[in-house]
Amino acid sequence: QVQLVESGGGLVQAGNSLRLSCAASGITFSSYTMGWFRQAPGKEREFVATISWSGARADYVDSVKGRFTISIDNAKRTVYLQLNSLKPEDTAVYYCAAKLRYASAYNYWGQGTQVTVSS
Repeated sequence: QVQLVESGGGLVQAGNSLRLSCAASGITFSSYTMGWFRQAPGKEREFVATISWSGARADYVDSVKGRFTISIDNAKRTVYLQLNSLKPEDTAVYYCAAKLRYASAYNYWGQGTQVTVSS
């Protein structure tokens, strides 16, 4: 049974930082690409960042480049998303997701963790 469990969300003031974690179980980590998505109230879910299982390749949506960093710890089977210089527009539920390396769509999702940034 595949499980992705996020943690680390919370309420912070603009300019501060958070680190989100996603603990994965039930998947062969080396066969998957991991990603983070977010969904703000009244908006569609959007891609935030992705990373290969080896950590060699990472990509970000333009709005977070230079502020967010995705990383992976294979020994702990955990993916992280470091959120720096947070802005109120970063407020959203953040979801961890996994897809087979050559698949087009993410097919495993976590339950989400709320990030709220006050101005």
